[in-house]
Amino acid sequence: MAQTKKKRRSKHRGNAAGVIESRGRTGRPPSAAERKLTEREQAAQRRRERMMREPSWRSAANRAALAAIVFGVLLVLAFKTPLAQAVSLTLFVFLFYIPLGYYTDQLIYRRRVKQEAAKAAKAKAKAKA
Repeated sequence: MAQTKKKRRSKHRGNAAGVIESRGRTGRPPSAAERKLTEREQAAQRRRERMMREPSWRSAANRAALAAIVFGVLLVLAFKTPLAQAVSLTLFVFLFYIPLGYYTDQLIYRRRVKQEAAKAAKAKAKAKA
């Protein structure tokens, strides 16, 4: 049987210039508090926060452990190194990578902090002028 009532359609209204606006608040853009962050903006904010986190020995040790495990597996499987020798080399690589990773992270972190401070000072000077 045919439908007797027409379905409602959302309406648009045109203004004097002929621009069609959607329903809702159209007078001004929402403020930062009113506007919900998009997923992309949230991801960018989380990435910024993660990059600005101070380096730790624990994160360096975790990264070194992962690299050492991959190194050890490669030694045994790809290079056919005897197991005892591979374990000792893997342990050496692990102990070598911890400080190397920490000080590299620290160098990068300090550079980022310096860049953020310069960016903030530039924005402050621009706002002042």
